[in-house]
Amino acid sequence: MSSTSPKLVAATGQSADRTLMTVYPSISATDLGKLLGRLYDLIPVRVGATTLSRLLFTLPTAPLAILLYAVTKLAGSRYRLSNRSIQIWHSLGNRMRAQVDVGEIAEVVVEQREGQDFFSAADLIIQSADGHALMRLDAVPHAEVFRQTILKTSHARSLVQSSLDTIASR
Repeated sequence: MSSTSPKLVAATGQSADRTLMTVYPSISATDLGKLLGRLYDLIPVRVGATTLSRLLFTLPTAPLAILLYAVTKLAGSRYRLSNRSIQIWHSLGNRMRAQVDVGEIAEVVVEQREGQDFFSAADLIIQSADGHALMRLDAVPHAEVFRQTILKTSHARSLVQSSLDTIASR
């Protein structure tokens, strides 16, 4: 239990850094993963509920995709969104690679590169109010969901900070 009183926390704006969402990039974060994604979408001829290229290429390349998945989980990154910041961590261990305070975030742009569509992934570009790119999150699965969560967290943080500033000025 913390020895900090709730009144002190409210007055200073200090609260615990809590994880809201953690996302691991898909294999389309790598060049080989994007190549596999392009291969799987190469022949767009529909065969039932799927395409001809997916029927032809996914099973023979499955061992390569599984190996790539394992490598990205062991030597890749993970993205952590907290109530205070968005961070890029090494996938294993506790080494942070980059961090941006959610209060600095003005926009999150979704950019889907060739080969990421098969994996339902896209890159997220975190931007400041002046349009400067603060951070790039590669190959985020279901990127629009993570984008909305980041924007809602940023908005909530700005409202909390505004309230704390009002309280402090009294």
